[in-house]
Amino acid sequence: MSDQPPPAAPPPGPSDPSGAQPPSDPTAPHGGQPRWDPAAPQGQAGPQPGWDPAAPQGQAGWGPNAPQGWGPPPGVSPAGYPVGAGYPPGIGYPPGAGYPPPGGYPPGGPYGGQHWYPGMSLPGWAPPGLDPADLLVTPPGLGLSGWLDRCLGAVRRGWRILLPILLLTQVLPAAALSVLSYGIDPSAEWETSTGGDPAALPDNFVSDLATVLLVLVGGSLVLGFVQGVGWAAGTWVVTRQAAGEPVGLGAALRYGLRRALGLWGWTLLIAVLVGLGFCFCVLPGVYLAFALSMAGPVYLYERDNPIGRSFRMFHDRLGMLLGRLALLFGAVIVFSVVVSVLEGVGTAPFGTDPFAAAGSAAGVVAVIAVTSTLALPAHLAQLVGLVVTYAEQRGQEAPVNSARLAAELG
Repeated sequence: MSDQPPPAAPPPGPSDPSGAQPPSDPTAPHGGQPRWDPAAPQGQAGPQPGWDPAAPQGQAGWGPNAPQGWGPPPGVSPAGYPVGAGYPPGIGYPPGAGYPPPGGYPPGGPYGGQHWYPGMSLPGWAPPGLDPADLLVTPPGLGLSGWLDRCLGAVRRGWRILLPILLLTQVLPAAALSVLSYGIDPSAEWETSTGGDPAALPDNFVSDLATVLLVLVGGSLVLGFVQGVGWAAGTWVVTRQAAGEPVGLGAALRYGLRRALGLWGWTLLIAVLVGLGFCFCVLPGVYLAFALSMAGPVYLYERDNPIGRSFRMFHDRLGMLLGRLALLFGAVIVFSVVVSVLEGVGTAPFGTDPFAAAGSAAGVVAVIAVTSTLALPAHLAQLVGLVVTYAEQRGQEAPVNSARLAAELG
């Protein structure tokens, strides 16, 4: 025996003086894992080795022949999930669940239990029940361009019927009242009776003035009723055409006659309020003219509280409605002023008493007929603009379409 300690055991494995590792085989199974068998059933690798309590090391497994330890639960295939596994009957998504159908969120708003907030919009998305391609109702978010597109579209669709309606109910009555006012104008007689003295009172001044006022007021009342027929008939045409329903000149005028009396009454009340506003000060009259501009369409469509509803629409969306009406009324007023100037220039050569001679009377009538016809685009723009503006306001309050508005007209 030797007293020297035994030499140290060499490290396991072959020794390479260069220190290089032997090349590895990429196809060799890693560790103790079994090799992948392409013939094994899909979804689970081949059978795992059973667990052996006497095994000193390695990964435990389970198998169908393991004498003890973990085994597959009843009804389980060693190579797959338990037979019949999944949600219990009646559990899971209900029939029809999933994403909502194309065309928007379900009714009630973009989130469950919430209502649509008027005026909200997302690019490329419209509230439920509101058609972004509707020909009359401007959806929230399209702005002034959408409003103008629908105004121009209404003119293109309906001008063949709207122009005769406005010619019969707006142009001809206004021209007739204008000719009548020239015929009863006592200015020439007053100038002759006073002899050019501005301090002298003309003969029959009171009776002549009463006659003029009676004719003008009475004529204006009749004109208002006839214009009411035209406004109602034109609204009916614009709305039904946008909804794709048939229209005709006779049917439109019959509808206008049926609704004209009520519209005429509300128009008289509004005219009195606006006139009083202008008498006290100009600004209250301007305010009332804008705030009550939706009363006519409200009466035709809703038949309930036109003045209150018009005020509420105006104040709920002040900027939007004020901008639309300012653009519309500005264009109509400018055009009407130009036509009035042309009429004054055209009738000036015939003097203060054009009906004293047949030639001058014919000339005045011709000038009035031409200038009144030139005002036809202003009447058309006012009618279409008010109807489209009202439809836009309804769309801001709640989803609505042309078909529903046409049904509301009756």
